[in-house]
Amino acid sequence: MPRAATHPSTDAPRTEPALLDALRADLTGAGYTVPAVEDLLGPLASAALHREEPLPALRATARVMAGRDARLAALVRLFVLGAEVPREAVEQAFARSGVDGAVRLGLVEAAGSQGNDVVRAVVDLRPYEAADAAGTVDWWLASDLGELATGRALRTDHVLGVGGASTTLAQVTVRDRRDRVLDLGTGCGIQALHASRHSRAVTGTDISARALAFARFNAALAGVGPDRLELRAGSMLEPVAGERFDLVVSNPPFVITPRAAGVPEYDYRDGGRAGDAIVRELVTGVGAVLEPGGVAQLLGNWEVRSGEAWHERVGEWLDAAGLDGWVIQRELQDPAEYAETWIRDGGSTPDRDRAAWAAQYAAWLDDFASRDVAGIGFGIITLRRPLAGPPTLRRLEEQTGALHQPLGAHLAANLAAHDWLESTDDAALAAAHLTVAGDVTEERYFTPGSADPSVVLVRQGGGLGRAVQAGTALAGFVGACDGELAVGQLVGGIAALLGVAADDVAADVLPSLRGLVRDGLLLVTP
Repeated sequence: MPRAATHPSTDAPRTEPALLDALRADLTGAGYTVPAVEDLLGPLASAALHREEPLPALRATARVMAGRDARLAALVRLFVLGAEVPREAVEQAFARSGVDGAVRLGLVEAAGSQGNDVVRAVVDLRPYEAADAAGTVDWWLASDLGELATGRALRTDHVLGVGGASTTLAQVTVRDRRDRVLDLGTGCGIQALHASRHSRAVTGTDISARALAFARFNAALAGVGPDRLELRAGSMLEPVAGERFDLVVSNPPFVITPRAAGVPEYDYRDGGRAGDAIVRELVTGVGAVLEPGGVAQLLGNWEVRSGEAWHERVGEWLDAAGLDGWVIQRELQDPAEYAETWIRDGGSTPDRDRAAWAAQYAAWLDDFASRDVAGIGFGIITLRRPLAGPPTLRRLEEQTGALHQPLGAHLAANLAAHDWLESTDDAALAAAHLTVAGDVTEERYFTPGSADPSVVLVRQGGGLGRAVQAGTALAGFVGACDGELAVGQLVGGIAALLGVAADDVAADVLPSLRGLVRDGLLLVTP
């Protein structure tokens, strides 16, 4: 059953326009940016903080609390490290909004009104800087304090900040101009903010009233008003039933959690379904809210059952969806590794409570064993509702290497190339003019003493970093693709050089040529 929205909560940031204007000026005046924080901390403390070790950062910020960077140091100690800071130092950091204003906004709590009384953060508020397919962004984002700052396990209605999954989704999302965008499971609102830059209107949904409050605050702080971002409470697609969107993005609560006593469920990661059902429901159901030509992009986990390949299960979802589908599996974990990852994510460790750790661990392993799960995949799912007719795109591939982010423009170009190829027969392809993409290089490998290479690789420098092994004819063809001659002319020239029939060269080259165009190694010249 769909999960109901949680009741409104008072322990989330509040939006007061005048105070938000003052807060924005304070954060700007203190130089509270990602580069400035990293410069303040230095490489040693920054690296340690990424490993969840705050001590070097606490030492680094303590050294400058009375110096030129005192305002910045106070903000870092408050909101990033969760440390207590004297009120007088916080007043300097909040020169316009003041401590009392920050309290009214729900950002801090103060022990008293004297200069030496301590102030502590009740939320995490930090700068955010990223690049997506539409360019760079620079905001401040509020979320719940993490375990590093509180020293406690996460509350079940924890509102997560920007993590690796959020960044991945933002960077792989297509960013061409859209009319209406849906951010399903908006959380703190990060995907909605990205979408607001290239769409007329964005709708963000979530089951958590606290998450919606954080998203509303973050949007207001970023200058994105309710006329551009509408937030709705509800589960899955229920809040937008009967509506249509040009783009749907979702970092859904895809974690596969056992439904067992003693295993906490977190709003931000657990969708209330058994196994991987929530991702299956999204894949098979999202087409109902997509405009023709509309794209849906989401992250997900899927179970890999014993004796099955990962793409068999996900392929069944694509078949049921009736949409164009492209799935890239990025990682595959065994059940034990997966359980350890997500139990720790909730703040439980064997050092803190060995018995509780063991009980949760056993519950996760029992749950996977009940469905004969041998592995859990994680990846990126891109779906598209065809403009007309049945789906024509069905790609399921594994790419575990480094991605050249942001990837959104590359994925969009691949979708466009697929459409061009679908409407282009071999005769039309022979008349086309192609050029080699600027990030493509050729690698040749020789056996010692040989005059000819034994292996030729055509390698993509960006995108998915594909490497294609090319035979003599294909390597010669790619090397000659400068846009001047048509494909058919190049095939004829290569056939003459090799002393073979042009039809034989075409039969050898054209299928691989289509793959190179589809994947962006060769570009169609207008």
